[in-house]
This record gives sequence, C-alpha cells and structure tokens, in this order.
Amino acid sequence: MKVVRTVRDMQTVAADARRSGQRLALVPTMGALHEGHASLMRKAREQEAHLVVSIYVNPTQFGPHEDFKRYPRNLEADLSVCQRESVQVVFAPADDEMYPGGALTAWVEETKLEKRFEGEHRPGHFRGVCTVVAKLFNIVRPDLAVFGKKDYQQLKIVERMVHSLCYPIEILSGPVVREPDGLAMSSRNQLLSSSERAQATVLWKGLNVARDLFNSGERSPHRLEAAIQRTVSLAPAARLDYAAIADAENLEPVHEAQHGNVALLAAYIGSTRLIDNAIL
Repeated sequence: MKVVRTVRDMQTVAADARRSGQRLALVPTMGALHEGHASLMRKAREQEAHLVVSIYVNPTQFGPHEDFKRYPRNLEADLSVCQRESVQVVFAPADDEMYPGGALTAWVEETKLEKRFEGEHRPGHFRGVCTVVAKLFNIVRPDLAVFGKKDYQQLKIVERMVHSLCYPIEILSGPVVREPDGLAMSSRNQLLSSSERAQATVLWKGLNVARDLFNSGERSPHRLEAAIQRTVSLAPAARLDYAAIADAENLEPVHEAQHGNVALLAAYIGSTRLIDNAIL
C-alpha cells in the first residue's frame, strides 16, 4: 500500500495505473475510519479497480463555529483500516497541498440542492464539499467514486455536480452502516460521552417511528415529521435541527408522503451534531 502526500505524486501514481490499463476507484474520506468507510472500500474493490482512498479533513466545509478542530484524527489507525481492506493507494495531503497559498480563487457550487437542510443550517458547507471533491476528481481522475448514503444530501449533490460538469465518473453509493443499537456509524460518534452515546439512538428511533406510521397508512409529511420531533425530544441531550420528508432525488418537499421518499434529520447530541436518514 502506497501512502502519497503530494498532489504531484498522486497524479503520477494515478497516471501510471491508467497506463497499465487499470480502472481507478476513489473513496473520499475525512479519516477517523470505521466500518461504514470499510464497506465503501469493499464496494469499490468489487469493481476490480485500483483503489485510492483519500484521507483529508477539509477545512472549507466547516463553518467558523463548527467542530473542525475537534474532528477526530488518527492517521495511523486509518492506515491500518486501509491495509486491512487491501487499499492500493492512500492519498493523505496537507492543507497547503490541497489549498496552495491558503486561499481559493475559484469554487465549485451546486446552487439548488444545497439551499435546504444541511445547506440551510451549515451555510457554505456544500460549497466546500463540492470544491474539495472536484479537486480530488481532478487529481485522481477516477473512473468511479463511492460515497455513503448516510450523508444523503451530499451524495445527491455530488451526483448532480458530476452530471452538470460532465465528469466521466460513475458514482456508486453504499448503504448506511449502523451499530447494533441502530446508531448510524459516524466519525463524530467518537466525540459523544457515554451518556450522549446512549441517547443518540433516538435519531434512529425517530426515523423508525415515522416509517412505522407510514407503513400503517399515515401520508401527511407534517405528521410524520412531528413524530420524529417528538421522539428525538425524549432525549435530554438532544436538540433537533430539522426533520423532513422529501423527494428522494431532488429533495423537494412533498405534499403527500409516498413509498421511496426519504426521511432526513439532523440533531445535536450535546455539542456533537449528527445526521441520519431512512427511505420510506
């Protein structure tokens, strides 16, 4: 397994792989790797491609009062996960490699899907996401890239960006991977205290309450959203940002819930913000 630190070296390694006739797969991550990330690596390996995993905590997708400094970082542990999952190349650049000079003069921005949910509550977040993903695509030039459905809105925005900018890249997605008690695996789970970790299960419980109501015949998105809100409010440490039922492709609000709609939520558990989703 090669560990590459510079943009130029990554471009060289990727070009050598392409010259040898190999397809390239990219799994972009911010490190603090867990089984959810590992499942994306395995999905990429199923494509019989030369696998590149990027590990980079991207500062441009964090707001000024968010958890950039607290975000867990452990490159040694991350490399162990990549080694175990038979990753060929790890791209782990420093900030001055990804953002030379410390400032950007050009951004990549998706102007419709980013306006609601995460985009509304984290202004500028998706501009940072799209910019760093576009940079990674330009550096690695993969044939395919794999993203997790836990960051559902991000997945849809990347899919639209790839289509809009005519990237010749296939976007694959992996399912939400959960702990035995239902909590979606997230690098930020490491920031929870033991009490907060126990309470965080209300996110999955809230989504399941909405799905159970839907399966029982409830079609009002407002009542389904209210049921999620009530469930999450049962945890003293929880503070809901939003709960919504939306069209699964364009994330537009729906007037009547239907099979295939997505339930999305975000909440603070203590000082740690978590997101989750489920398809009705």
